[in-house]
Amino acid sequence: MTLLEISGLTKAYPGVVANKNVSFSIGKGEIHALLGENGAGKSTLVKTIYGLVRPDSGTMTMKGQPFTPTDPRAARASGVAMVFQHFSLFDALTVSENIALGMDNPPLRRDIAARIQEVSRTYGLPLDPMMVVGDLSAGERQRVEIVRCLLQSPELLIMDEPTSVLTPQEVSILFETLRLLSSEGTSILYISHKLEEIRTLCHHATILRHGVVVGTCVPKQTTSREMAELMVGATLQAPKRDHATPGTALLRLQGLSVPAPHEFGTALKDITLTVRAGEVLGIGGVAGNGQDELVAALSGETTVPDDMIEWQGKAIGRLMPNDRRALGLCAAPEERNGHAAAPDMTLTENALLTGRTRMQLANRGIIDWAKTREFAQTIIEAFDVRTPSTETNARSLSGGNLQKFVIGREILQRSRLLIVNQPTWGVDAAAAAAIRQSLLDLAAEGSAVVVISQDLDEILEVADSFAALTDGRLSPPVSTKGLSLDQIGMMLGGAHDMETAHVDA
Repeated sequence: MTLLEISGLTKAYPGVVANKNVSFSIGKGEIHALLGENGAGKSTLVKTIYGLVRPDSGTMTMKGQPFTPTDPRAARASGVAMVFQHFSLFDALTVSENIALGMDNPPLRRDIAARIQEVSRTYGLPLDPMMVVGDLSAGERQRVEIVRCLLQSPELLIMDEPTSVLTPQEVSILFETLRLLSSEGTSILYISHKLEEIRTLCHHATILRHGVVVGTCVPKQTTSREMAELMVGATLQAPKRDHATPGTALLRLQGLSVPAPHEFGTALKDITLTVRAGEVLGIGGVAGNGQDELVAALSGETTVPDDMIEWQGKAIGRLMPNDRRALGLCAAPEERNGHAAAPDMTLTENALLTGRTRMQLANRGIIDWAKTREFAQTIIEAFDVRTPSTETNARSLSGGNLQKFVIGREILQRSRLLIVNQPTWGVDAAAAAAIRQSLLDLAAEGSAVVVISQDLDEILEVADSFAALTDGRLSPPVSTKGLSLDQIGMMLGGAHDMETAHVDA
């Protein structure tokens, strides 16, 4: 039985056709994957289903009846729920309060905690209704979003990159929940760039390229490579790396300790580390273990006593970000929209924000806008950023395209040390491979690269050494040669006395 039928859906924006004559259907109880490169039109399509976007032409039917939601409330009333890639939760409120705020018709206050506990038990999503959201892990926050949707008994659940910040154990729990929902008749539209997950979970897949449906497949009968090549319309090349001997020490951390920046932050505790020229150091950890705080300390957003951070023999702990950039230290934080990029500024202006110093985009306070636009255009072309122009606002880009722009902006500055947090978050397979290759190329030129990532396969693909960040403490780095995922899992759990040989610091 077909639940949702989409026929000839088209949506155009100035300079780009986001969806062109898109047609596909989702059966009752089906887990259906929607695949495509960044900018392929996936976000526009699911926003249309959820009532956030009005199509220019085409039709949708839900259970055989015309389906034309004018806003998300209308979509929810028709049985559609959506868990967005970026959580929309208030850290200072409890689980119960957040769930009630996100419902059109929440249960009575005295009943909502019991309802949350009932749904949590039924679907294997343990939650304490009285917990403050700011104290929850990324996986627990996602459970809040899912339980909020499930309390409204949806017939179609849309999930956008649901596993991007989850541990492997949390992914397993999520998949068990989705399979249970599917068995009960709930349909799921699932967007992810993790193609092995698609193969494991989904019954069917629809592939978009440049806004057009270019194919369908049964994921279990299709390899990840075949799906990726359908998405990009070309043969994929795996990143190539040369294992060179690291050079001279560029960065030394000695007892780096930083208090938690706020109630829900993580303190850094006595971190000691050396990063060398030509080295790619991978740092892994479950979200919320100090990744953001470490990037802030390394980039200069958070200053510390001078002697805690040393750059080529010079104490720099009190230097601000632009002063560190002038020395050759660049950084790209995890949160792209609002931190790495200013949403309401153009791509040209965003190129200026961090490129002014190293790319010499201003002279005596006078901005060279022609040179700045040229830099922004170079980023767009080198990293295949899908955008109408350099004058497009950052918020207008899809998440993956903004990620490509932010990472490209930092890589092209040819820093001596680049720190990146979640470099391929939300980007497609081809773009992820290109970004990883660019990081390896930067290291091959003699720069040091620190990759902070929750994608352990990514770390093993690019890193020469690995360290685990757990509750603000960093393990001694170990070589990635012969390092297994089981060993990494032990390190992430706090087992820092690994027998694996330590990298000489």
